[in-house]
Amino acid sequence: MFSFGKKQQTTPVTLDPNRIPAHIAIIMDGNGRWAQQKHRPRVFGHREGMETVKRITRHASDLGVKVLTLYAFSTENWKRPDDEVNYLMQLPVDFFDTFVPDLIKQNVRVNVMGYVDQLPAKTQKAVRAAMVDTAQNTGMVLNFALNYGSRAEIVTAVQKLAAQAATGELDPATIDEQKVAQALMTANLGEYADPDLLIRTSGEERISNFLLWQIAYSELVFTDALWPDFDDQELEAAILAYQRRDRRFGGIKK
Repeated sequence: MFSFGKKQQTTPVTLDPNRIPAHIAIIMDGNGRWAQQKHRPRVFGHREGMETVKRITRHASDLGVKVLTLYAFSTENWKRPDDEVNYLMQLPVDFFDTFVPDLIKQNVRVNVMGYVDQLPAKTQKAVRAAMVDTAQNTGMVLNFALNYGSRAEIVTAVQKLAAQAATGELDPATIDEQKVAQALMTANLGEYADPDLLIRTSGEERISNFLLWQIAYSELVFTDALWPDFDDQELEAAILAYQRRDRRFGGIKK
């Protein structure tokens, strides 16, 4: 694990273009605290955080990232005050309304994983339209985890496998890591299902029920920058930390 703060990043970063992580996952934390520091409502931070998503999406795509997964709303976030939840449910509508044309120009494809059918109708409509509108794009996948929780995802996967076993479609003795992975919500990402790099902003150093299966061998980077302050330089600093790691996946390199 590695932590750094925004103010410490003062020198230009030189990245190895051949070692850009294929899949970057980000826990976008700190919108509310950013707003409170400015004596503004928490929703003001969420609005500014949406603009950060746009900037980081563009830069990640330019760097050659294959998949950018963003933790947008967790299954636990429903516990927040109603007015904040309602605002967060409106954000995807506003985001895709303004950003899908840019995503099409950038050849970025939108994917959404999570329990989408439990979202408000307007939110469901917006995310599904974005996926349809960008379906032909062949560049980076912008993958939103929306109403997503990793424990719930794993339970759902187990239920799916158990149902297949109960009908005789699946022999329980043949269940292996690959079959479990294929039952998870990231299965449609293919070879890029597991993040190479997980970033969390705001100084918190928790996983918060995010991609628990998929990050088994991900490199973890934590930054003190609040999400609205997370910029291209912060992203490159995190990637540089990743490139300095020796990834052995439990083995030993000669």
